Amino acid sequence: MTEQADHDLIVIGGGAGGLSVAISSLRSGLERVRVIESGASVGFPDLVPENRIDVSYDEEISSITMEGELVRIVTNLHTYRSRGCLIAVRCEDPAWSIPVKGATVGERVSIDSLPDGLQDRDVLVVGMTNNAVEVAAAAAAAGAGVVLAAGGMDPAQLAPAADNMLRRLERERRITVLYRAVPDEIGARDGFPVAYFNDRRTPDLEFDHVVFASQRRELGPDSFGVSAEALASGKVWFQGTPSENVPNAASSWEVGTLLAEACFPELDAPVAPTALARRVRNESAVAELRIEHYNATITKFEPTHSDLWVLRVKPDHGDTSHLPGQYASLGLGYWEDRIDDAHDSGMDDKWFKLIRRSYSISHPIFDDTGYLAAPDTEELEFYIVLVPPTDGHVPALTPRLALKRPGDRIYLGPKVAGRYTLASVTDPESAVIFFATGTGEAPHNSMVTELLRKGHTGPIISTVTVRNNADLGYLDEHRTLAKRFANYHYLPMPTREPDVAKRYLQDLIRDGDLERVLGGEMNPAEIHAFLCGNPAMIGLPEDEDGTMRFPDPAGVIELLVDRGFTLDKRGAPGNIHYEEYW
Repeated sequence: MTEQADHDLIVIGGGAGGLSVAISSLRSGLERVRVIESGASVGFPDLVPENRIDVSYDEEISSITMEGELVRIVTNLHTYRSRGCLIAVRCEDPAWSIPVKGATVGERVSIDSLPDGLQDRDVLVVGMTNNAVEVAAAAAAAGAGVVLAAGGMDPAQLAPAADNMLRRLERERRITVLYRAVPDEIGARDGFPVAYFNDRRTPDLEFDHVVFASQRRELGPDSFGVSAEALASGKVWFQGTPSENVPNAASSWEVGTLLAEACFPELDAPVAPTALARRVRNESAVAELRIEHYNATITKFEPTHSDLWVLRVKPDHGDTSHLPGQYASLGLGYWEDRIDDAHDSGMDDKWFKLIRRSYSISHPIFDDTGYLAAPDTEELEFYIVLVPPTDGHVPALTPRLALKRPGDRIYLGPKVAGRYTLASVTDPESAVIFFATGTGEAPHNSMVTELLRKGHTGPIISTVTVRNNADLGYLDEHRTLAKRFANYHYLPMPTREPDVAKRYLQDLIRDGDLERVLGGEMNPAEIHAFLCGNPAMIGLPEDEDGTMRFPDPAGVIELLVDRGFTLDKRGAPGNIHYEEYW
């Protein structure tokens, strides 16, 4: 005869983790769920009536064993027979101590416990865990004005109940959360504690009370009298970290799914959102990270097509003076959404960090009136392509940049740098040839415009290879430029257009195309060559005991060297100038 369970699930522990699983189980279709709490209250009392949670208070666990196929839980008040059991209890960690200078437990400084009479009092709660959210919620429920200093808090590590409660309290303006700030020191002023913060954006603040939310540790099977048979059954689970002694353990986000799969196959196990999804929905944390790291605004985001954009960026302070051909760095946080479904490895360690990449500065060729655009000292223009993920590489920045629009914030590096400039072009009658692949054309836009603005009379040839004509973001401007200036020539080379012969920039040299445009031979004494783009196109040689060893197949540099051109190096000027764009 099959034993009849009086409960589907017993959850031991009424903290954030236990309440999370109880709520998700009820929403998944279980009806007989009970939470056993050893104290007089659960972590978030408001969630009990809202979700119709059955809670038994002041109940201690004596043993957890098996009775046939059922889990038998014996307490000081009852004996339960359940289809499954979750232990979600954490206790004080004796190894933990207050990590803030000057903080001494006393009348106005405490650990985990709140004093009486908090109505209209100002309370600082310090901590970044579920426990900190529980303490802050209790202080808010008591009528206090609460600031939660949660520097380093990762929303993905909070239990679902704590995550939802935190966002609710913020939304209702019942607490203020400082996601990036923690006090360096607790001092005193007229008998009241003063918090001195390590974040220059956060002023020193005086409070009526300061409460430190301690780190908690997990309790194992021995603390609840769990038998070896019960542990091996797969029906007793723990909220925490799996180990050799406790294989049935998982975080509060995962354990509900695993518990349902093990004990309740008739249910559709709840699917936990990804860690990234849990983080980005905490809008306050993301907003604070943006305030901390971003120092510029995107003023233009103009797609040539979905994977290629021209954007302009305006810094909050300072000008953007630079030499044509130089580069600057852009950055976005790992906390930003991606346009693709690729997975960034190590996100638990990187989520709070900034992704920085250097990009050559482009330039608008014409201004709004149709004249050649003058240098802009207020904004910088960039020409960027979306980099797709591959088996061996997951790009971090451009899949996030793809979702940005005018008005969005971004990081702009404080310095413009680079020696890929026109400094060597001193003869206005010399020929200048630009070789680019894809968005490697960006620095050449400003270089070409600069030469023509200054009245350069020698031939200027700008060549670029792309897959399709649609990948030429400045095509119309360059064509207009070629019509206005007889000495300017634009040679775009799509390699995947139907009915167009597939050729590369090297072919322009091999087949004599450049000589035909120049009207004569390529004389190294009269020409400067600039190369930016794919390293295979550039073909930079390696120096082996004073001998240049070129890659195979030959790049543009080798073909030019064969014609008498020389590489421009520090201390050894030449007429081949290159920028390694990738």
